[in-house]
Order: sequence, then C-alpha cells, then structure tokens
Amino acid sequence: MADHHYRLFLAWQGDRGTGTSGYRDYGRDVLVRAEGKPDLLASADAAFRGDPGRWNPEELLLAALSQCHLLSYLHSAVRHGIVVTAYDDEPVGVLRQVGQGGRFTSVTLRPRVCITDPAQVVLAREIHAEASANCFIAASVAFPVRHEPTIITAAPGA
Repeated sequence: MADHHYRLFLAWQGDRGTGTSGYRDYGRDVLVRAEGKPDLLASADAAFRGDPGRWNPEELLLAALSQCHLLSYLHSAVRHGIVVTAYDDEPVGVLRQVGQGGRFTSVTLRPRVCITDPAQVVLAREIHAEASANCFIAASVAFPVRHEPTIITAAPGA
C-alpha cells in the first residue's frame, strides 16, 4: 500500500471592494495553482453567479472522472493486448440541487475508442468495467459512474 499526496494553492479573486457584503456583491473567481503547472482559472457555475468563461467545480469533477477512466482504460488495454489508437469522451453529469446544497446523482461516460483489431471489439468493450474498478476517482465518489462505450476499428495509419 502506498499513500500519494496532492497539493494545490487556491486563492479567491472575487472581492469587488466590499467583500461578501451581499450575495450579488462578490465574484466567484478562483485561481488554482499547482507547482510546475499552468494556472487554472476557476469560478462557480454560471447558474450560481459564476463566470461562464472559467472552469467550475462540477466540470472539474466530470473531467477528473473522464480522464481517470481514460487512463485506467489505456492501462487495461495494454494488459489485454488491445492496441488503442484514439479515445475521446463526452461525459455528462447530473447534479440535483436541493435548497442551497445538492449532489451529483450520476455521471455517464461516453467514450469512443478506436482499436486496431476487429476481433477484440467485445473485449475492448468489456474492459471498461475493469477500468472503472481501477479508477481512483470513480472509487471515491458516492454516485454511479456509468459507461456507454462505442468501439470502432481502424487499421494503424488509416
């Protein structure tokens, strides 16, 4: 067993001169930094008075789930001898707001995976379950993360 530690720096950038004197009086802009990486400009979702041009926590959670699954899937593909030449995803998350709070109720990943061997299409679809089980982020959330994969084949260089 190994513990891995992650560190960020977050700074609120939304003081418009009167701080949080009223709900509409402050911005939701946040700067996220990690050593050696480009700054990430974040905010609340536009529905919560945030800047729609910045990343919001809900999008970042969705991105983390999608990217974690992608990386776990690529690892599983190598272990099973499946050559993946392309992978993209259009994940969708559902957040139910209840009063001032709320929670995600589900995320559906929709990966499109291109592999080289048509004989491995079924296996390529099946290892999404393995990838999900190995994804650190999916294992850490309290809502279902579903998968609706599409597997296509193409010869290398095609």
